[in-house]
This record gives sequence, structure tokens and C-alpha cells, in this order.
Amino acid sequence: MSISIMIMGLAVGILVGLTGVGGAALLTPLLIALGINPTIAVGTDLVYNSITKLFGFAQHWRQKTINFKLVKYLAFGSIPSAVLAIGTLHLFPALHQHQEKIITHALGYVLTLVAISILLRVFFDKKIRPNKWQSLPLENKKALTIFIGVIFGFIVGLTSIGSGSLFAIAMLYLYKMKTSELVGTDIAHAFLLVTVAGILNASFGSVDYLLTLNLLLGSIPGVIAGSMLSTKVSPKPLQAVMATIILVSGLKLI
Repeated sequence: MSISIMIMGLAVGILVGLTGVGGAALLTPLLIALGINPTIAVGTDLVYNSITKLFGFAQHWRQKTINFKLVKYLAFGSIPSAVLAIGTLHLFPALHQHQEKIITHALGYVLTLVAISILLRVFFDKKIRPNKWQSLPLENKKALTIFIGVIFGFIVGLTSIGSGSLFAIAMLYLYKMKTSELVGTDIAHAFLLVTVAGILNASFGSVDYLLTLNLLLGSIPGVIAGSMLSTKVSPKPLQAVMATIILVSGLKLI
């Protein structure tokens, strides 16, 4: 099993490196398909994500490509909301008894949403940008930014999915930033969010550390290899294919 998990981590890492599409949207449904408990799959994926995002966060910190004010506003909404989602599932007996079913159905809907957002970005990006929202100063969008954090933070806490993909889409169309700053800000915020959510899941015993290690052993070289290949391969066709796979996975879980 550990060899197959490492190979799966390698494959997911390569695809993430090639396309930039979030690993959680691929990894969590795969883990569930392998028979891993949905609660463990979500908790493990959050810890795995935290470790992988740490390397990206450190690099963007050095490059000074992080908008910390935007990270702060998003985190004001997302972190309490993720804590609420995880706490609600684990602390209320009525919900705790059915958490596997709740997580599985939530995963289905969120994967479908992520797939649609990726397809919109692939096919309609030029029609949606630029827009009036991007020209507004950040301070004028403070309440909206915190609200986005609340909605997507709850989704991430419940499913582990969206810390990169959903927040990246929101930042892309609502804030005017250079690509490097958008990526750095997204990774910095995602690191904070999934770290808090991962620690909370670990405190409830919802993390398989051996599984996390095996995934990392495969995915770290995979991301490096995929990133090196990304300069030679057009990402859009692959993103469309991956979005279709994520969409099918989501519809199966609903």
C-alpha cells in the first residue's frame, strides 16, 4: 500500500507542477476511492497540504511576492470559519455520527464547484477580466474579502478542498495583482488556513501520519518534475482534462 500511495503522490505532484491545479481536489477523492475513511482523508490531506505549502510560502516570502494585507483580511474570515466547520462536525454528537456521509456529500458539491471554476478560468478568462472590481482599492473591499474568507474557509475546513483553487479564482477576478503576487498571496493564505485546520484535525485524531509521509515522498519529487516540464507543455488542455476528471469525481460523490 505504501508504494502505491507514493506512486499516487508522485502522479498528483506531477500534475500539480504541470498545471497549478490544487492537489487536494485530486488527492482527497482518490484517497476515499482507495477505501480510506473520509474523515481521515480530509485531515491527512490538510496536514499534507500544510507541509507542501510551507516550502512555497518560504520561497515567496524571500521573493517579496506576498500581499500581506490581503492575506490578513482573508484569514480574518477563513480561519475562524474553518475552525467552526471542524468543531461542529466533531463536537456535536448528532453530526459526528453522520460525519462520513456529510463529508462525502460536501466533497461532491465542492469538487463540482472547483471543476466549474477551473473550466471558467480556462475558457472565459479573457471575457471576465479586466472588470470594475479589480480597480477598487483593497480597503473598499475589506468586508467582501472577509466574507469570501468565511465562505471558502468553511468549505476548506469541511472538505480540505479549495484552499488554493477557490481562493485563487476569487483573487484573480476581484483584485489587481501581478501573477507572481497572486500566486504568493494565495500560497501564504492557504498555508495559514490549512495549518490551523490540520492541527485541529490532528487534535481530534483525524490524521494518518504514515499516509502523510508516503504521500510527501511521492509528491515532492513529482511537483519538482512537473514544474520543470511545465515550460514545455501548454497547461490549458491539461487543466481542462483535470477539471473534467474532478467534475466526474464530484458528481459520483453527490
